[in-house]
Amino acid sequence: MKLASFTVKGRESFGAVQGDRVVDLGRHFAGTYATLADFIGSADFAGRDKIVAGLKADLALNEVTLLPVIPRPEKIVCMVRNYMDHHQEVLAAGMHRELSEFPPIFLRVWRSQVAHGQPIIRPKVSEQLDWEGEMALIIGKPGRHIAPADAWKHIAGYACYNDASIREWQFHAKQIAAGKNFVGTGAFGPWMVTADEIPDPENLKLELRLNGKTEQSSNTSNLIFKIPTIINYCSTIFDLVPGDVIVTGTPAGVGWSRKPPHFMKHGDVVEVEIEKIGLLRNPVVNEA
Repeated sequence: MKLASFTVKGRESFGAVQGDRVVDLGRHFAGTYATLADFIGSADFAGRDKIVAGLKADLALNEVTLLPVIPRPEKIVCMVRNYMDHHQEVLAAGMHRELSEFPPIFLRVWRSQVAHGQPIIRPKVSEQLDWEGEMALIIGKPGRHIAPADAWKHIAGYACYNDASIREWQFHAKQIAAGKNFVGTGAFGPWMVTADEIPDPENLKLELRLNGKTEQSSNTSNLIFKIPTIINYCSTIFDLVPGDVIVTGTPAGVGWSRKPPHFMKHGDVVEVEIEKIGLLRNPVVNEA
């Protein structure tokens, strides 16, 4: 099932996407679940197929305004250099980084996110807005100290993410969060696909295209730290809660590693497409 967050006629809601129609679950559960994060953490989430089957797809997809899949997650945890080909291109670009013994992470704030179709913003202070196509997972079952063998039970679904980076600011210090949290740079959407429809999330084709040209092409099988390890590590630090987002890393092909470097500019269109999940498309604009 595809689940999305959106606004319609000034009302925030969430629902199941069926082709070009949407079942408005927010209206159906009015007063019970305010957000998609609330729903995926509930007992009703397990019975979603039966619930949705009994409801009418009452909205056209083109009459709603999509929001980031989880508009205001408590945590967005992002992985650093988690594809071997990306690690190798970092080395080739002259940055000497050893493979980490533990999953390297940073946090992104929810206000930095944008939805499918919304513009990614190149800030006034930068000429180096870079792309990073990634797969995100959304936590559905809360937990702490989650064993790797139990990790899959805690995943509600998967989505496309573009962890766009402001490179000059990322390299201000060893901690990279400054370049990863500018307003309007974390594209997330268009929906999440529930975990039951993705039996092998560690074997999905991932591509990023800029103005129709493929810049990144890889497979989630190339993750250095696999999903159970990531969830185990993150849950050792944090209480993971429904709606938390874990962004699993980007493969080779980012712009700053090119010779000469290449970055996104006003008027560009960037797409992240992941097999069995969907296509996330965003225009790029300069900050006003």
